[in-house]
Amino acid sequence: MKTSKIEWTEATWNPSTGCNKVTAGCKHCYAETMARRLQAMGAPGYENGFEFTLMPERLDMPMRIKKPTKFFVNSMSDLFHEEMPFEYLDRVFDVIRATPRHTYQILTKREKILEEYCKTREIPDNVWLGVTVEFQKAKHRIDILRNIEARIRFLSVEPLLEDLGELDLTNIHWVIVGGESGPKARPMKPEWALRVKQQCQAQDVAFFFKQWGTWGGDGVRRSKKANGRILAGQEWNEEPEYEMA
Repeated sequence: MKTSKIEWTEATWNPSTGCNKVTAGCKHCYAETMARRLQAMGAPGYENGFEFTLMPERLDMPMRIKKPTKFFVNSMSDLFHEEMPFEYLDRVFDVIRATPRHTYQILTKREKILEEYCKTREIPDNVWLGVTVEFQKAKHRIDILRNIEARIRFLSVEPLLEDLGELDLTNIHWVIVGGESGPKARPMKPEWALRVKQQCQAQDVAFFFKQWGTWGGDGVRRSKKANGRILAGQEWNEEPEYEMA
C-alpha cells in the first residue's frame, strides 16, 4: 500500500500501470511524468515507463491490509484501458469483493469500456465509481455513469478546463473539482468552479474542492501549496453518505 497525498483518498493501489492520452484533460498527465521519473530511478513496476502493463504481483496487496482503507484504484493508469483484459478486470474485482472492509474509488475516462464491462458484471457495494468531466465535450460520460448500478457514483472535474454549463447530476452522489498543476498548467477561472458548486448544492450532491493548482483564483501563478484549496471563503470537503459493510 502507498499512502496518498490526494486529498480525497487515503492510499493508492495500482494493479496495472501505464496509459495513453485520450482527451484534452490528459495533455499534461501527472502520472506519465511520475512514471518516467520512476523508470529512471529503477523503481519496480515501471520498467516499461508509461506503457500499459499488468501488475498481477500487486493484486493481493489490499488483502494484506487489515485497517479499513479508502483506495484510489489505478492512480497511475486507467482500470478500463483498451488493453485491459476483462479476465484480469474480473480478478481485480474479486479482490475488491473479498475485502469489504475497504472502499475502492475507481475513475475512468473510458466510459464506453466501463459500460461494456458493466453490462454483464455487477459492481461491488464497496466501489465508488467515477468518470472525469474536464470540459463540455465530456459531459456524455455522466449519462453513461448515471445508468450503471453502483453504490456511489462520482465525477472528477479535474483539470477543469472551461465552463461546463448546465449539469444534470441525477443519480450522481459526489463531485470533485480541481485546477491543473505543473509547469504547463492551464488556468481555471473561479466562476467555472463556483458554477459547479452551485449546481451541486441545488441538486443535493456532495461537493469537494480539491485544489486551485498552479494558478490561483486571482490569476497569479504560484506553487500548488501556496494557492491552497479555498473557494468562496472556505474549504469544501463534502463526501457522499456511505456506510462500510
